[in-house]
Amino acid sequence: MSTDFQQARIALGQRLRELRTEGGLTGRQLADRLGWTQSKVSKLETGRQTATHGDLDAWAEGVGQPHTAAELSAKLRAFESGTRSWRRQLAAGHRPVQDTLTVEYERSAVMRAWENSMIAGLLQTADYARRVFTGYVDLHRSPRDIEDAVRARIKRQEALYRPGKKYHIIMWEAALRAQVCPPAVMAAQLDRLSGVIGLDTVTLGIVPFEASLKLPPANGFWIHDERLVVVEDWHAELWLDQPENVALYLRVWETLENAAVYGADAHKVITRCRRALGTV
Repeated sequence: MSTDFQQARIALGQRLRELRTEGGLTGRQLADRLGWTQSKVSKLETGRQTATHGDLDAWAEGVGQPHTAAELSAKLRAFESGTRSWRRQLAAGHRPVQDTLTVEYERSAVMRAWENSMIAGLLQTADYARRVFTGYVDLHRSPRDIEDAVRARIKRQEALYRPGKKYHIIMWEAALRAQVCPPAVMAAQLDRLSGVIGLDTVTLGIVPFEASLKLPPANGFWIHDERLVVVEDWHAELWLDQPENVALYLRVWETLENAAVYGADAHKVITRCRRALGTV
């Protein structure tokens, strides 16, 4: 859980406690009134549990201040928008998530990406993307709209050929070697990467295993126009638009970018990964 998220949850809990004490209620009295356990009231007030919008409506009614429900819900929405849990996002499947990302790609002119464990989505083949989505569907037990998600991801790649866009993508060599799909699919994916080198809109860099790194090659992320960073983790996506966070991720990207190779040298790394597959 991010520090920003936890701090926001604690701040919401403090406001809940203020409303309870202003209403002259103990934690036990409020719990009895709402039909909750006292531990739930305590966890919400101390920021150890995330309230739902229904919880907040009930709290406002329970403390006799129903007019505060809108205020409380606004606070919850503010930090929900920064930390987007996969459980919530994938309730309707992967296609809506892809569509949301497409909106950000459409409104962005310059994008920077770092991927450490898999091929960047904007450069994936359909077969590779299908394997990735299948793995995540199984992990999150989400609706199996795999083909719709693949089509949405491939359609977004049309932007690679659109004048006025610029994509600066760097990947660790591990992303080119992680066999999340059969060797034949991976071979075709690596051939696709080779074909990307030289596109006017794309600068593709590979950080080889032997490169000297000033930072560990941690989580993948995308930076959109120096206004938004999207970071993917197992439990959630973080959408960060605070200037200090964007500046931090720009420094991380620039540090990793300094270790990347480009052009013919990047092609050599791709070729050796391709040969390691043992396919024709």
